[in-house]
This record gives sequence, structure tokens and C-alpha cells, in this order.
Amino acid sequence: MRHAQGGGLTTERRRFRERIRYEAGERFARGEKNAVIAKDLRVSDRSAERWRRAWRQGGMDALASAGPPKLPKLSDGQFAELEKELALGPAEHGWEDQRCTVARIRAVIAWKFQVDCSMAAVWRLLHRHDWSWQSVSRLIYRLRRHRKCRGKGRNSFAWSDYRDLVVRAHIQLKAPIVLVWGNLTTHRAAGMREYAVEHDGLTIVQLPSYAPDLNPVEGIWSLLRRGPLANVAFTDGDRWLRHGPGVGACRARRSRGG
Repeated sequence: MRHAQGGGLTTERRRFRERIRYEAGERFARGEKNAVIAKDLRVSDRSAERWRRAWRQGGMDALASAGPPKLPKLSDGQFAELEKELALGPAEHGWEDQRCTVARIRAVIAWKFQVDCSMAAVWRLLHRHDWSWQSVSRLIYRLRRHRKCRGKGRNSFAWSDYRDLVVRAHIQLKAPIVLVWGNLTTHRAAGMREYAVEHDGLTIVQLPSYAPDLNPVEGIWSLLRRGPLANVAFTDGDRWLRHGPGVGACRARRSRGG
């Protein structure tokens, strides 16, 4: 799905999206419907309708790019330094609780780089680097935006993505990491093994290939697959309702009840 202008697009990407809008404008002139145009150009119906309104009011000129967004006040290198500073935690900067608010980040920017940013500018800067609102928790995360294009690229995490998550956890916790996980190919990748060997602060505990005792749901699936779900591929919703897990669970209860 393509998105609206902004978000720190490169000049090349802005021109590409402008060409998409121009192509839509040419098809508006030919009288084609929004739904058809949206499907062919891989955009939302709402975008196609918005472009059509602009085209009606100002012609093809109204579909031109608005130009590059306002440049951020911090470079990518400075933002990387800011992330390291924020990873130290609010207490390191004199705040009593662990809330990391936009106002506090603004204060850290002013102290670290002597740059005065508005609250809106700080939020745009964070959004540009894939930061988002989060509630206070012990969850350790690093947002990764997937940019698969034209069928190329992975559909899942590479071993390097897991490594980066471990790095983020180590920075946030300031303590050794004990990682317990299964036998996914990327978990056992050579690069991940080498990284673990080179870093004493990381201990990896590999689960056995099959560990039903550590995963209680395994017993449920085993029970269901003994009866009506054995070797069944459901072709439609009606068949699922007639022979699905609800029916299997009901029969299982009856068999246990005698």
C-alpha cells in the first residue's frame, strides 16, 4: 500500500509517487472508475478519490509533488547519539519515574545538541525514525518497518534482526542476556552463533527440537488431531463449522465422560 507524501521520502521516491498520481490523472480524463484505478496502481480507494477531487479542481498541476518535507533539525548521526542517551533511562537525566515523554526528549535534545525544537518537531523526528507511542512496560522492542518491494526481500526476520533486538535489550537492561528460543533456522544461523561466541554477555539456551512439556497447547492439538480433524483440509466456512475444532472438542469431552 502506498502512502501519502512526507515521512522523509527521497527525491527519487517523491518523483515515483508523483508519476503514480499523474497516471491516475490521465485515467481520470479517460473516464475510468476509482476502484479500477486504485486496484491497478495499488493504492487505496480513498487515495484515488482524493486525487480525483484535486484533479477536478486544479487539473494535472494539482497532482504534482508538494516538494520535500521540512528537513529535521538532527542528522541521522545525531539521532543515533540521542537514542543512546535515551537508552540510559529517564533517571539518568534527573527524572524520578521511567516515563519517556516528548517534552523530556525535547529537553534532552536541547541539553545534548543545544538545539531548540518545538514539541511537534520532536514528534516528527521520532516518527521519521520509526518511534511510536508506547505504554510503560518491561517489553523490549525495536520497531522495524518492512520494505519489501515487487516480490523481493524476506517475509520474516533475518538473524541480524534478532541480533539487533538482543543489542537493544542489552542497552536497555544494562545486564547480561539469557536468550531461550527454539530451532528456527535464523536462530541457528552461523552469523548468530558467531555473535554469541564473541559476546560474553549473551547466553543462548536452545530448546529441544520437540518439547511438548514446555508448550501445553501441544496436548490440545494432539487430542483434536486424533478425531475429526485428522488429515482434514477445510475448503469453506460451512465445512469448518460442521467439522471444526468446536465439534472435535465436544466429542473429546463426551469420550472422557464415558
